[in-house]
Amino acid sequence: MQMPPHYIGLEQARQVLAEMGVELTPRQMKRAADKDAAGRRKLPFFVDPIEGTLKIERGTLVNIYRQLQIDAENQYRNKD
Repeated sequence: MQMPPHYIGLEQARQVLAEMGVELTPRQMKRAADKDAAGRRKLPFFVDPIEGTLKIERGTLVNIYRQLQIDAENQYRNKD
């Protein structure tokens, strides 16, 4: 059975990353969630239509970091 999505806000996302060893300040977290000049976010946050706050799915956030780690490990192994 698939788990339902678990949406979290900026501060909760910052805490999840801290548990993984990625220490960010509230300002760094907000910059990762804010849109850049091209209208893109560094992380896939979206505006909650009810609360009007930024949210991200917890599993997605963790998976992004895991995938980046896997990619880095694969690049390291394939550098020969």
